[in-house]
Amino acid sequence: MRLRSGRRQKADDRPEAPAATPGLAVELRGVRRRYGRGAGSVHALAGVDLALPRGTFTGVMGPSGSGKSTFLQCAAGLDRPSAGSVRLGGTEITGMSENELTELRRSRLGFVFQAFNLLPSLTVEQNVLLPMRLAGQRQDRRRASAVLDRVGLAGTARRRPGELSGGQQQRVAIARALVTSPDVIFADEPTGALDTGTAAEVLGLLRHAVDHLGATVVMVTHDPAAAAWADRVLFLADGAFADGIDGGTADQIAARMSALTAHTTHTARTAGAGAMAGAAA
Repeated sequence: MRLRSGRRQKADDRPEAPAATPGLAVELRGVRRRYGRGAGSVHALAGVDLALPRGTFTGVMGPSGSGKSTFLQCAAGLDRPSAGSVRLGGTEITGMSENELTELRRSRLGFVFQAFNLLPSLTVEQNVLLPMRLAGQRQDRRRASAVLDRVGLAGTARRRPGELSGGQQQRVAIARALVTSPDVIFADEPTGALDTGTAAEVLGLLRHAVDHLGATVVMVTHDPAAAAWADRVLFLADGAFADGIDGGTADQIAARMSALTAHTTHTARTAGAGAMAGAAA
Protein backbone atom coordinates (compact mmCIF):
# COMPACT_ATOMS: atom_id res chain seq x y z
CA MET A 1 0.00 0.00 0.00
CA ARG A 2 1.41 3.38 -0.97
CA LEU A 3 1.49 6.13 1.61
CA ARG A 4 0.61 9.69 0.80
CA SER A 5 3.50 12.09 0.44
CA GLY A 6 4.57 13.56 3.77
CA ARG A 7 3.02 10.76 5.88
CA ARG A 8 5.60 8.92 7.96
CA GLN A 9 4.89 5.39 9.07
CA LYS A 10 4.78 4.13 12.64
CA ALA A 11 6.65 1.10 13.92
CA ASP A 12 3.47 -1.00 13.71
CA ASP A 13 3.19 -0.17 9.98
CA ARG A 14 0.14 2.03 10.42
CA PRO A 15 0.34 5.50 8.88
CA GLU A 16 0.48 8.34 11.36
CA ALA A 17 -2.74 10.24 11.88
CA PRO A 18 -2.94 13.54 10.01
CA ALA A 19 -2.12 16.68 11.95
CA ALA A 20 -4.86 18.17 14.11
CA THR A 21 -6.80 21.18 12.85
CA PRO A 22 -6.55 24.14 15.29
CA GLY A 23 -9.77 25.23 16.99
CA LEU A 24 -11.54 21.89 16.74
CA ALA A 25 -12.89 20.11 19.81
CA VAL A 26 -13.87 16.92 17.99
CA GLU A 27 -12.29 15.62 14.79
CA LEU A 28 -13.03 12.27 13.16
CA ARG A 29 -11.41 11.25 9.88
CA GLY A 30 -12.43 8.12 8.01
CA VAL A 31 -13.72 6.42 11.16
CA ARG A 32 -15.06 2.93 10.60
CA ARG A 33 -16.29 0.37 13.11
CA ARG A 34 -16.87 -3.20 12.11
CA TYR A 35 -18.19 -5.93 14.39
CA GLY A 36 -17.44 -9.54 13.53
CA ARG A 37 -15.54 -10.93 10.58
CA GLY A 38 -16.20 -12.32 7.14
CA ALA A 39 -19.62 -12.44 5.53
CA GLY A 40 -21.38 -12.01 8.86
CA SER A 41 -19.59 -8.78 9.82
CA VAL A 42 -21.61 -5.64 10.54
CA HIS A 43 -20.37 -2.18 9.57
CA ALA A 44 -21.76 0.07 12.29
CA LEU A 45 -19.74 3.05 11.03
CA ALA A 46 -18.86 3.17 7.34
CA GLY A 47 -16.40 6.06 7.13
CA VAL A 48 -17.33 9.04 9.31
CA ASP A 49 -15.70 12.43 8.77
CA LEU A 50 -16.56 15.15 11.26
CA ALA A 51 -15.05 18.43 12.48
CA LEU A 52 -16.71 20.27 15.38
CA PRO A 53 -15.35 23.66 16.51
CA ARG A 54 -14.92 24.43 20.18
CA GLY A 55 -17.87 26.11 21.87
CA THR A 56 -20.57 24.48 19.74
CA PHE A 57 -23.64 22.36 20.50
CA THR A 58 -24.18 19.52 18.03
CA GLY A 59 -27.12 17.13 17.97
CA VAL A 60 -26.87 13.71 16.34
CA MET A 61 -29.98 11.86 15.17
CA GLY A 62 -30.73 8.87 12.98
CA PRO A 63 -33.04 5.90 12.49
CA SER A 64 -32.70 2.84 14.70
CA GLY A 65 -29.53 0.99 13.75
CA SER A 66 -27.98 3.99 12.02
CA GLY A 67 -24.85 3.93 14.19
CA LYS A 68 -25.62 6.70 16.73
CA SER A 69 -24.46 4.79 19.79
CA THR A 70 -21.37 3.46 18.03
CA PHE A 71 -20.50 6.98 16.85
CA LEU A 72 -20.73 8.34 20.39
CA GLN A 73 -18.69 5.49 21.83
CA CYS A 74 -15.92 5.86 19.25
CA ALA A 75 -15.87 9.67 19.45
CA ALA A 76 -15.64 9.56 23.25
CA GLY A 77 -12.97 6.88 23.44
CA LEU A 78 -15.36 4.30 24.91
CA ASP A 79 -14.85 2.01 21.91
CA ARG A 80 -12.03 1.69 19.41
CA PRO A 81 -12.70 2.26 15.71
CA SER A 82 -11.63 -0.43 13.26
CA ALA A 83 -10.03 2.28 11.10
CA GLY A 84 -9.62 6.03 11.03
CA SER A 85 -8.53 8.80 13.35
CA VAL A 86 -10.23 10.41 16.37
CA ARG A 87 -8.97 13.62 17.98
CA LEU A 88 -10.42 15.29 21.06
CA GLY A 89 -9.21 18.76 21.97
CA GLY A 90 -6.40 18.31 19.43
CA THR A 91 -5.19 15.06 21.00
CA GLU A 92 -5.08 11.91 18.90
CA ILE A 93 -6.77 9.19 20.98
CA THR A 94 -6.98 6.30 18.52
CA GLY A 95 -3.70 4.67 19.55
CA MET A 96 -3.95 5.34 23.28
CA SER A 97 -3.72 2.51 25.80
CA GLU A 98 -6.72 1.69 27.99
CA ASN A 99 -5.07 3.46 30.94
CA GLU A 100 -4.44 6.57 28.86
CA LEU A 101 -8.03 6.57 27.59
CA THR A 102 -9.35 6.19 31.13
CA GLU A 103 -7.27 9.14 32.30
CA LEU A 104 -8.43 11.26 29.36
CA ARG A 105 -12.11 10.49 30.02
CA ARG A 106 -11.75 11.38 33.69
CA SER A 107 -9.86 14.63 33.25
CA ARG A 108 -10.86 16.05 29.86
CA LEU A 109 -14.31 14.70 28.98
CA GLY A 110 -17.73 15.04 30.56
CA PHE A 111 -20.60 12.59 30.23
CA VAL A 112 -24.35 12.93 30.72
CA PHE A 113 -26.44 9.78 30.32
CA GLN A 114 -30.16 9.07 30.26
CA ALA A 115 -29.94 7.04 33.48
CA PHE A 116 -28.00 9.80 35.35
CA ASN A 117 -25.35 7.25 36.55
CA LEU A 118 -25.03 8.78 40.01
CA LEU A 119 -23.73 6.70 42.93
CA PRO A 120 -26.57 6.49 45.50
CA SER A 121 -24.22 6.00 48.45
CA LEU A 122 -22.42 9.29 47.78
CA THR A 123 -23.66 12.79 48.51
CA VAL A 124 -24.43 15.21 45.71
CA GLU A 125 -21.11 16.97 46.31
CA GLN A 126 -19.19 13.68 46.28
CA ASN A 127 -20.87 12.66 43.01
CA VAL A 128 -19.90 15.97 41.42
CA LEU A 129 -16.30 15.67 42.59
CA LEU A 130 -15.98 12.01 41.54
CA PRO A 131 -14.14 12.73 38.24
CA MET A 132 -11.51 14.72 40.16
CA ARG A 133 -11.18 11.97 42.75
CA LEU A 134 -10.78 9.24 40.13
CA ALA A 135 -8.24 11.34 38.24
CA GLY A 136 -6.17 11.80 41.40
CA GLN A 137 -6.78 15.55 41.42
CA ARG A 138 -7.43 17.70 44.47
CA GLN A 139 -11.16 17.66 45.20
CA ASP A 140 -12.11 21.32 45.13
CA ARG A 141 -15.27 21.74 47.22
CA ARG A 142 -15.54 25.38 46.23
CA ARG A 143 -15.54 24.33 42.58
CA ALA A 144 -18.29 21.79 43.33
CA SER A 145 -20.33 24.44 45.11
CA ALA A 146 -19.92 26.81 42.16
CA VAL A 147 -21.09 24.31 39.53
CA LEU A 148 -24.00 23.17 41.71
CA ASP A 149 -25.07 26.78 42.07
CA ARG A 150 -24.73 27.21 38.29
CA VAL A 151 -27.17 24.34 37.64
CA GLY A 152 -29.66 25.59 40.23
CA LEU A 153 -28.82 23.15 43.03
CA ALA A 154 -27.30 25.41 45.66
CA GLY A 155 -27.80 23.94 49.11
CA THR A 156 -28.04 20.31 47.98
CA ALA A 157 -24.38 19.31 48.46
CA ARG A 158 -25.02 17.05 51.47
CA ARG A 159 -28.14 15.38 50.11
CA ARG A 160 -28.10 12.03 48.33
CA PRO A 161 -29.39 11.31 44.82
CA GLY A 162 -32.37 9.33 46.12
CA GLU A 163 -33.68 12.47 47.82
CA LEU A 164 -33.81 14.37 44.52
CA SER A 165 -36.24 14.37 41.60
CA GLY A 166 -35.19 12.97 38.23
CA GLY A 167 -34.61 16.44 36.87
CA GLN A 168 -32.48 17.38 39.86
CA GLN A 169 -30.43 14.20 39.47
CA GLN A 170 -29.74 15.07 35.85
CA ARG A 171 -28.65 18.52 36.98
CA VAL A 172 -26.17 16.84 39.32
CA ALA A 173 -24.91 14.80 36.34
CA ILE A 174 -24.41 18.01 34.36
CA ALA A 175 -22.56 19.59 37.29
CA ARG A 176 -20.34 16.49 37.43
CA ALA A 177 -19.68 16.82 33.69
CA LEU A 178 -18.74 20.49 34.08
CA VAL A 179 -16.54 20.25 37.17
CA THR A 180 -13.29 19.50 35.29
CA SER A 181 -13.95 22.12 32.56
CA PRO A 182 -13.75 19.35 29.93
CA ASP A 183 -12.81 19.68 26.27
CA VAL A 184 -16.09 18.00 25.28
CA ILE A 185 -19.32 16.96 26.99
CA PHE A 186 -20.94 13.89 25.44
CA ALA A 187 -24.64 13.54 26.19
CA ASP A 188 -26.50 10.31 25.36
CA GLU A 189 -30.29 10.81 25.37
CA PRO A 190 -29.96 13.15 28.39
CA THR A 191 -33.69 13.92 28.50
CA GLY A 192 -35.00 10.43 27.71
CA ALA A 193 -36.19 9.82 31.29
CA LEU A 194 -37.60 13.30 31.91
CA ASP A 195 -40.93 15.01 31.34
CA THR A 196 -41.15 17.79 28.77
CA GLY A 197 -40.79 20.70 31.18
CA THR A 198 -37.88 19.20 33.08
CA ALA A 199 -36.22 18.20 29.80
CA ALA A 200 -36.33 21.83 28.65
CA GLU A 201 -34.63 22.93 31.88
CA VAL A 202 -31.84 20.37 31.44
CA LEU A 203 -31.33 21.30 27.78
CA GLY A 204 -31.25 24.95 28.78
CA LEU A 205 -28.35 24.14 31.10
CA LEU A 206 -26.41 22.47 28.30
CA ARG A 207 -27.15 25.44 26.05
CA HIS A 208 -25.94 27.81 28.78
CA ALA A 209 -22.74 25.80 29.19
CA VAL A 210 -22.00 26.30 25.49
CA ASP A 211 -23.00 29.96 25.26
CA HIS A 212 -21.52 31.24 28.52
CA LEU A 213 -18.89 28.72 29.64
CA GLY A 214 -17.37 27.89 26.28
CA ALA A 215 -18.26 24.21 26.55
CA THR A 216 -18.55 21.90 23.55
CA VAL A 217 -21.54 19.55 23.64
CA VAL A 218 -22.22 16.54 21.41
CA MET A 219 -25.67 15.09 22.08
CA VAL A 220 -27.27 11.94 20.68
CA THR A 221 -31.05 12.12 20.82
CA HIS A 222 -34.18 10.74 19.16
CA ASP A 223 -36.24 13.80 20.13
CA PRO A 224 -36.52 16.65 17.57
CA ALA A 225 -37.52 19.07 20.35
CA ALA A 226 -34.29 18.28 22.19
CA ALA A 227 -32.23 18.49 19.01
CA ALA A 228 -33.64 21.97 18.31
CA TRP A 229 -31.55 23.33 21.21
CA ALA A 230 -28.39 22.52 19.24
CA ASP A 231 -26.57 24.84 16.84
CA ARG A 232 -26.51 22.08 14.26
CA VAL A 233 -28.15 18.68 13.89
CA LEU A 234 -26.43 15.88 11.95
CA PHE A 235 -28.30 12.84 10.69
CA LEU A 236 -26.74 9.38 10.57
CA ALA A 237 -27.91 6.69 8.16
CA ASP A 238 -26.25 3.34 7.53
CA GLY A 239 -23.17 4.31 9.51
CA ALA A 240 -22.42 7.64 7.81
CA PHE A 241 -23.63 11.22 8.05
CA ALA A 242 -26.27 11.68 5.38
CA ASP A 243 -27.66 15.13 6.11
CA GLY A 244 -27.49 18.14 8.40
CA ILE A 245 -29.47 21.21 9.38
CA ASP A 246 -28.31 24.41 11.07
CA GLY A 247 -30.54 26.20 13.55
CA GLY A 248 -33.58 24.11 12.69
CA THR A 249 -36.88 24.15 14.57
CA ALA A 250 -38.29 20.99 16.10
CA ASP A 251 -40.76 20.70 13.20
CA GLN A 252 -38.04 21.14 10.58
CA ILE A 253 -35.83 18.58 12.28
CA ALA A 254 -38.73 16.12 12.60
CA ALA A 255 -39.56 16.51 8.89
CA ARG A 256 -35.93 15.94 7.88
CA MET A 257 -35.76 12.92 10.17
CA SER A 258 -38.98 11.46 8.71
CA ALA A 259 -37.68 11.88 5.16
CA LEU A 260 -34.39 10.19 6.06
CA THR A 261 -36.15 7.31 7.80
CA ALA A 262 -38.47 6.79 4.82
CA HIS A 263 -35.54 6.81 2.42
CA THR A 264 -33.56 4.37 4.57
CA THR A 265 -36.54 2.03 4.87
CA HIS A 266 -37.15 2.13 1.11
CA THR A 267 -33.48 1.43 0.38
CA ALA A 268 -33.44 -1.50 2.79
CA ARG A 269 -36.58 -2.98 1.26
CA THR A 270 -35.21 -2.58 -2.26
CA ALA A 271 -31.95 -4.24 -1.28
CA GLY A 272 -33.85 -7.05 0.43
CA ALA A 273 -36.05 -7.64 -2.61
CA GLY A 274 -33.00 -7.70 -4.85
CA ALA A 275 -31.30 -10.26 -2.65
CA MET A 276 -34.39 -12.49 -2.66
CA ALA A 277 -34.68 -12.26 -6.43
CA GLY A 278 -31.03 -13.16 -6.81
CA ALA A 279 -31.45 -16.16 -4.51
CA ALA A 280 -34.53 -17.31 -6.42
CA ALA A 281 -32.67 -17.06 -9.73
